[in-house]
Amino acid sequence: MSKKIDRLRRAKKTRARIKRLGTDRLCVHKTARHVYAQVISSNSSQVIVSASSLDKEIKSQIKYSGNVEAATIVGGILAKRAKKAGVTKVAFDRSGFKFHGRIQALAKAARENGMQF
Repeated sequence: MSKKIDRLRRAKKTRARIKRLGTDRLCVHKTARHVYAQVISSNSSQVIVSASSLDKEIKSQIKYSGNVEAATIVGGILAKRAKKAGVTKVAFDRSGFKFHGRIQALAKAARENGMQF
């Protein structure tokens, strides 16, 4: 359980820094089978847009939902939805996960589709 506790501690520190910035945040969570991402408003009470590998739109494009390809598609679609909602500048909240693999792929795809962080 120490690994999870360490990740949650890192996430808490990151979220405290983001809260001081006062900007919307792009929060990412991953499990072995899926990738979830959502843009949360600066007052941390409202989800503006979200995307995950469980969405019908995304599920039809991917073969397996727990890999880098799925994360790339989730990041791209999330950025398009955020742009449509009028959000372009966010702070990236990786929820204590390493910036590597699926998290990095999602961030790169979001940046390529117009999000700034």
